Amino acid sequence: MHVLILGAGFSGSAIAKAFLPLAQSVTGTTRAEDKIAGLRELGIEALVYDGVDISPELAAVMQRTTHLIQSIAPGRDGDPMMRPGTPALADLMPNLQWAGYLSTVGVYGDHGGAWVTEDTSLEPVSARSMERVAAEKAWLAFGEESHIPVAVLRLSGIYGPGRNAFCNLEAGTARRLIKPNQVFNRIRVEDIAGVALFLAEKSIGGVFNVTDHEPAPPQDIIVEAARLMGVSPPPEIPFETAELSPMARSFYGENKRVSNARLRDLGFVFRFPDYRISLAELWQGGHWRG
Repeated sequence: MHVLILGAGFSGSAIAKAFLPLAQSVTGTTRAEDKIAGLRELGIEALVYDGVDISPELAAVMQRTTHLIQSIAPGRDGDPMMRPGTPALADLMPNLQWAGYLSTVGVYGDHGGAWVTEDTSLEPVSARSMERVAAEKAWLAFGEESHIPVAVLRLSGIYGPGRNAFCNLEAGTARRLIKPNQVFNRIRVEDIAGVALFLAEKSIGGVFNVTDHEPAPPQDIIVEAARLMGVSPPPEIPFETAELSPMARSFYGENKRVSNARLRDLGFVFRFPDYRISLAELWQGGHWRG
């Protein structure tokens, strides 16, 4: 197994670490030269890739790649591997056996707090979610045309060591925004890695919601983290009067409960099925800072 992670950031690095014990090689790309050393310290072969120009070194890695994770967000001109002028994937990666595309539950848009599954209609609101829908379609079409299993992983709010409510409370940036009936799903980064490895090892393609079991109001997570830390939670702030960036406000414009039943029916077991179990593990394990 020769693994390539296009975009070895927070999720991509976790996925790379999950594959390391089993793979003959694991390579990850980053846009920033100064992140190369950190990736190599993890045991990941690291290359710079800006999403446009494929270097001879990256081209050589692509030639041997059997398992691909595409974590780079699309732009207005589409997914970096699917843009006009980019060589055909079959030529770039002639040994490809499985591919995973990291998407987002944002493709569902707003469903008024109702439950959504992978078969629910896609009603993306933001431009970035519309770009994700187009990229998903392109990857699934590639899978059908090439007879290679392609898994689309729709991720909910990602957190884990170094990126969580404890960090926000310590930094003084945590806010307890109150919007009645608003819920979000979330997912520990280690479970994203576990899902990718599970599907890759079984050569399974299709669309999968990668999310925890329990949609919950965002303020509840802050309160639970504060309880574990032994500190007072920040005061409640009504959503209507909160100062938010346009992107942050757009997240609150989408309300849904996302089901992960399809993955569980396949036999995948989440390590962190809800935020309580996850926060307790981060705090008790002492690795919440990363």
